Amino acid sequence: MSWIKWALVSLAILVFVSAGGYGVYYVAYAMGDTEGYGRGYSTGQDIGYSAGEQVGYDDGYISGKAEGYDEGYDLGQADGYDEGYDQGLEAGFGHGYVLRDPTYEEAVAFLKRDKTSDNEYNDDDYGVYVCTHFSRDVCNNAEAEGLRCALVHLLYQGAGHAIIAFDTVDEGLVYFDAITDEVVIPEVGKRYYKCIEPREGYYYLPPDFDDTILDILVIW
Repeated sequence: MSWIKWALVSLAILVFVSAGGYGVYYVAYAMGDTEGYGRGYSTGQDIGYSAGEQVGYDDGYISGKAEGYDEGYDLGQADGYDEGYDQGLEAGFGHGYVLRDPTYEEAVAFLKRDKTSDNEYNDDDYGVYVCTHFSRDVCNNAEAEGLRCALVHLLYQGAGHAIIAFDTVDEGLVYFDAITDEVVIPEVGKRYYKCIEPREGYYYLPPDFDDTILDILVIW
């Protein structure tokens, strides 16, 4: 019987040792699995984040650049077109607008608004301001309002006079003296003072020089 008892004791010891070894194995496995998972997760996260960040950056950069380029191109094209159009218009016409011929009433209304006729006539050697200066200023002021106005040179014998004209759309070419804003109907061979339609209450005497019109030069 002693050998049977010994066998049972040995078997019990073997079972106990085996069970203990299995328990230790299980505990060690669980610890290793947890630590390995943690380190693997951390390492994988770092590697994956770096790789994903680079791919995401590259894709985002390319997409952002493409979208930004398209948007910037559209905006730049629109702004460039507007500015280029304005510059081209000014280069082509000399101004940012197109001159037009007024009606007769518009021409008269413009002359009433214009203050050039209020300037003082001065034919001294210094500070000269005569008929050509009056006519020049009226033409420039009309042009600033988009109205086409002509400088008209009347040739006398050894002298001359400058007036203005509008090619009105309803009454044709009409002339005005820029000094007084009076209507003028110039005719070659006729004395100028007789060509003026005086303002109410005014009249003209013949000047002490021959103001017979020899030629009419209209300059647009």
